[in-house]
Amino acid sequence: MSRTVVELFYDVVSPYSWLGFEVLCRYQHIWNIDLRFRPAFLGGIMQATGNKPPAMLPKRAEYLRKDIKRMAKYYQVPVTVPEDVFQRILGKNTLGAMRFITATDMTQPKYLETLSREFWLRFWSQHEDVSEVESILAVAEKAGLSSELTQKVLEMISSPAVKNRLKETTEEAIKYGAFGMPAVVAHVNGKPHLFFGSDRLELLASIIGEKWLGPVPSVPNPKM
Repeated sequence: MSRTVVELFYDVVSPYSWLGFEVLCRYQHIWNIDLRFRPAFLGGIMQATGNKPPAMLPKRAEYLRKDIKRMAKYYQVPVTVPEDVFQRILGKNTLGAMRFITATDMTQPKYLETLSREFWLRFWSQHEDVSEVESILAVAEKAGLSSELTQKVLEMISSPAVKNRLKETTEEAIKYGAFGMPAVVAHVNGKPHLFFGSDRLELLASIIGEKWLGPVPSVPNPKM
């Protein structure tokens, strides 16, 4: 039985992307899926679709601060939310980080999952910068990349190949109908199904014919 292709389009500036990422990582060995990580640029999606940051509405920003905290606890992901969270998001550009992740995917994709997680940990748990070169180097070291590989990838981020790859992935997400992140696309019977947000994974399970076991599933015992 062939595995269902499930693509996750994400940007490390998005806390909800981290929540969806971790849950899908937990399910990739439980569900019969081929999980594919698709690093993209949220800023490009917002601009192309005319979307605006949700926190620009004060009441919604107040709600989102509470919601992210609740979701982080429920999903068991170490997202923490400082008071100036949305100012930090609006004031930071993750284009360099997403190009670094893209370049890593193009050269050593085995590091993609760990590297992405380390970027989220640095930005959303430790509240540290992810835009400067020194920050990217620190994340790469945490993710286990050798200094030689890190230097190679760092030199790639300004290349047309990496810039085009990130742009093409972002455009692909938009073609699927994405207007924000995370954007999850499941391919069922030759048809793509788009799910927006980290709270639509139960519905994803229904569409692909799998069982939803909550955000922190326990691996079934084969002897039972």
